[in-house]
Amino acid sequence: MSLVNVLLCAVLMLLPVVMLLFSRSSSQKKLKEPPGPKPLPIIGNILDLDFKRLYVSLCSMSKKYGPIFTVYLGPKKMVVLAGYETVKQALVHRAEEFEDRDINPMFSDFNQGHGILFSNGENWKAMRRFALSPLRDFGMGKRGSEERIIDEIQYLKEVFKQFKGKPFDNTGPVTYAVSNIISAIVYGSRFDYSDPVFQDMVHRSSANMKLMGSPSVQLYNMFPWLRSWIKNRNLIMINRGQVINQINELVEKLQESLNPQDCRGVVDCFLAQQKKAEESGEKNSFFHRQNLLYTVANLFGAGTDTTAATLRWGFLFMAKYPHIQDRVHEEIDRVIGGRQPVMEDRKNLPYTDAVIHEVQRLADVSALGVPHSTTCDVTFQGYFIKKGTTVLPLLASVLNDENEWESPHTFNPAHFLDKQGRFVKKDAFLPFSAGRRICVGESLAKMELFLFFSSLLQHFHFTPPPGVTEDQLDLTPVVGTTLTPTPHELCAVSRIV
Repeated sequence: MSLVNVLLCAVLMLLPVVMLLFSRSSSQKKLKEPPGPKPLPIIGNILDLDFKRLYVSLCSMSKKYGPIFTVYLGPKKMVVLAGYETVKQALVHRAEEFEDRDINPMFSDFNQGHGILFSNGENWKAMRRFALSPLRDFGMGKRGSEERIIDEIQYLKEVFKQFKGKPFDNTGPVTYAVSNIISAIVYGSRFDYSDPVFQDMVHRSSANMKLMGSPSVQLYNMFPWLRSWIKNRNLIMINRGQVINQINELVEKLQESLNPQDCRGVVDCFLAQQKKAEESGEKNSFFHRQNLLYTVANLFGAGTDTTAATLRWGFLFMAKYPHIQDRVHEEIDRVIGGRQPVMEDRKNLPYTDAVIHEVQRLADVSALGVPHSTTCDVTFQGYFIKKGTTVLPLLASVLNDENEWESPHTFNPAHFLDKQGRFVKKDAFLPFSAGRRICVGESLAKMELFLFFSSLLQHFHFTPPPGVTEDQLDLTPVVGTTLTPTPHELCAVSRIV
């Protein structure tokens, strides 16, 4: 039986409870709630939305209903925040009221309340607080990470050189390289690209990022009782189980040689904290194995997919817009020459820096953002939002806000340059979200993007495959949890610097 038929049967079966699902108390009726399209019984507004490009549908709705509106994903109510000013006001100025993470059925199945990304309350606070400390200690935004990234760049350059300017899909090598950075910080060492365990972990994690954004999984989140019919949900859980087992095996190996006075990475720091809690007889400690495994899984997934996707978008944009690539080459050659770029060079490479920021803005890999939940009843911009309501800060509406960007739908590095060609920061540049739930790896990701991009552009010129014109390069994204480029091949032609 198809999912559509299952859904139709469900509607007929659940009609008796329609009035219950959509009823409002008399007190709430008097309160002004955000506007939105009228929902149908049971299915809500799902017929008004394109679940293959949900962020596009929601951006279109914001033009009709304004910067704060309501949609129903099945019976579940969601308030959408659109545009820079609205998102900033909620996540930054009203951070405490909007700080909880909305944990849908899939995320609940996947994380079981553990880790950082999809937990709330004291567990989230403890794990985030813990993660920030060792991530800083092991180089997030510091020279230690810069050296790791530069070392990894050498491996990636060698892989690119092996293709001798012929077309290839750079997905695997780029993803392995980026994943190795977070792996070195978490485990204390990198993996060889040919390591089958490493490859399997990366591929399963990347597959789950795509599957979680699929229409069938979104349907499961709306109607959890459909789980037996949702093949993608089952695949996610199989992948999750395998990755957690692999992480556990790595953790056990590290535990055998643990020296709490000489921690090699995040895992060692966690194990040292766990040991300290056990020795002191601390009850209800958050430093237990499940939190360790899921925190590592969160860091591994979040620290790989978005940055790797952004780099791949960057190389694709360079092949698509050769005149922009030529200006990047010219600036790098003039300022750096043949030596290895370092973070200190960024201030002297304003055009290259602007291009990287524009890649992040237009690629918009986290277009939907990650749903929040209100921690209490909120009156926001004149509208009432009940405690526990799902709230979606729509990042696509921020990075494409027509009030903030001169040409929001075109690739234009001038968005980040003044008239003198100097780099300028833009307040509406929020690819990592904002507020208390901002990405914990923001500074590391910024460093990776600059060093990988500038180093590879220093050594390679990216072009379409022979017989393919720049105009024929497809910029349509593949939609999952993140937006990744459509599968493609590029040529990485070595340059003489």
